[in-house]
Amino acid sequence: MSGLLTALDLTDTGARTSEDIFTGPSQWMPQGRVFGGQVLAQALVAAQRTLAADRVVHSMHGYFLRPGDVNLPITFSVDRIHDGRSFSTRRTQAYQDGVPILSAIASFQDDDEGLDHQIDMPTDLPDPESLPTTAEILAAVDHPVARYWASQRPFDMRYVTSPIFLGVDGGTVAHQAVWLKSVGPMPDDQNLHRAALAYASDYSILESILRRHGLAWATPDIKVASLDHAMWWHRDARVDEWLLYVQESPNAIGGRGLALGRIYDRSGRLIASVAQEGMVRPPRD
Repeated sequence: MSGLLTALDLTDTGARTSEDIFTGPSQWMPQGRVFGGQVLAQALVAAQRTLAADRVVHSMHGYFLRPGDVNLPITFSVDRIHDGRSFSTRRTQAYQDGVPILSAIASFQDDDEGLDHQIDMPTDLPDPESLPTTAEILAAVDHPVARYWASQRPFDMRYVTSPIFLGVDGGTVAHQAVWLKSVGPMPDDQNLHRAALAYASDYSILESILRRHGLAWATPDIKVASLDHAMWWHRDARVDEWLLYVQESPNAIGGRGLALGRIYDRSGRLIASVAQEGMVRPPRD
């Protein structure tokens, strides 16, 4: 858990031309590439640093441009595009070795009143406490990725249906649901909780695409990469309390798949919505 908080504690370099400059570390990953959720969350933190704390993010749209290297730090430049009476817009670019790896635009808003409705949370789902942990599922697998997923992720993730780590059980359907929460307590900072939720939202969102086609993460020679990520925050929530991540894929074609997600708290409040397109290339015969 300390690794997540360290990653989100960016350094303000004090340098500024037309943009604000921050730096942050890269978390170790077994495959050597920066986790997309990490750089998304860091880009959001960098943008938030240029605003008052009570003007919080409500939407973010990002493009993953290049794989990041876990052995290099990341530099973030924030362009203060617009500040209005109620809304602010920021563009954040993430760089390694002088080239961009992520480009994102986020919008922030003061608290306001208005219309209120939501899609209801699915019912009759098992409680997270009744489901096996990733560590229990992968305990017998001796592989660097499995060991990382089992014990080093900052989030506890529990699948309502069986996960697709090693195989696909329960039918080739284009939907799934996952309970998640941080493995330790988080500070009482809603901006930090929203950034951490962006981090976690990138973990399993593309799995609804793989599940539909009977593909597991362990499928030899499968290639999967996030292309973009969009997220809308609707209501305040804590990531150190259980959240339900409902995911589905409406389409896959041309080596790409689209996945949509909705995140609820245990009381049924819709906390956030997510959309991501990913490159998905199954093994060739």
